Amino acid sequence: MEDRIQGLHHITAIAGDAQRNYDFYTKVLGLRLVKKTVNFDDPGTYHFYYGDEQGAPGTILTFFPWRNVRRGENGAGMATGIGYAIPAGSLGFWTKRFEEFNVSFGKPEKRFDEVLVNFTDPDGLQLQLIMPENPDRREGWKTADIPANAAIQGFHNVTLTVNNVKPTAAILTDIFGYRLTKQEGNIFRYVTDAVKEAAIVDIVETAEGKRGHVAGGTNHHVAFRVKDEAVLMQFRDKVVQKGYQITPKIDRNYFFSLYFREPGGVLFEIATDNPGFAIDEPLNELGQHLKLPGQYESQRMEIEQVLPALVQ
Repeated sequence: MEDRIQGLHHITAIAGDAQRNYDFYTKVLGLRLVKKTVNFDDPGTYHFYYGDEQGAPGTILTFFPWRNVRRGENGAGMATGIGYAIPAGSLGFWTKRFEEFNVSFGKPEKRFDEVLVNFTDPDGLQLQLIMPENPDRREGWKTADIPANAAIQGFHNVTLTVNNVKPTAAILTDIFGYRLTKQEGNIFRYVTDAVKEAAIVDIVETAEGKRGHVAGGTNHHVAFRVKDEAVLMQFRDKVVQKGYQITPKIDRNYFFSLYFREPGGVLFEIATDNPGFAIDEPLNELGQHLKLPGQYESQRMEIEQVLPALVQ
């Protein structure tokens, strides 16, 4: 089982104002900021990682907050929705909380026999809170305002939108080991049995759908999880054998990664569990310090002057 894709690792999106992003995800949704670092290619921009207490794979939503970023547009060739698992019976807590904080959200609805609520973050990113058909076993990050019986537990699913489901589905089934389990209209649910949680990819097929534009309020890429670098490189070989272009192994400090674009247009990443977020600060201090990639440490003073102030 350990040489398989272990569900979702993380999802990365684009935001605007850094403080607004931090306040929403930590103070409204109650996620933990587990790492405050910078974009590897643009060190004048933060890279935030939000998740559970340890930043476990399958709970991590990351952001590049670019000031004055133009608004993106969801469409074909993109990850268009992020579903978070919440404990049974907690939906009322969350809708009341959304009203209190003026969060835009919809009425409860059902998809694949699961009750969910759609909502958006301040940049327009599309998210869902879902009470899974099979209760999630993970413990969310508790705060003074959000008790354990309501805390967000991590990803339940991610939704991809493509013009043709078959080529994208082939990546999931033939390379990643997922299988089609359900279909509702033009929505196809693919699940891996390698893990219990963060195991679902939903694909929306829209044959005539307009291509999306990645910018503020949209998802940049979806990362799938593997145990370590050895398994990572096994999957690189599998992707190459199928005829797709894929990057060399890249060291992202907290995991090692490969990137390739699946046929429908979505940027996929494969990322390792190791070494994890506690490699450069202790568990009880995760997210409290600005951590820089080694190549930028000598420029710390200049980078700190450029980054917007963040009140935590």
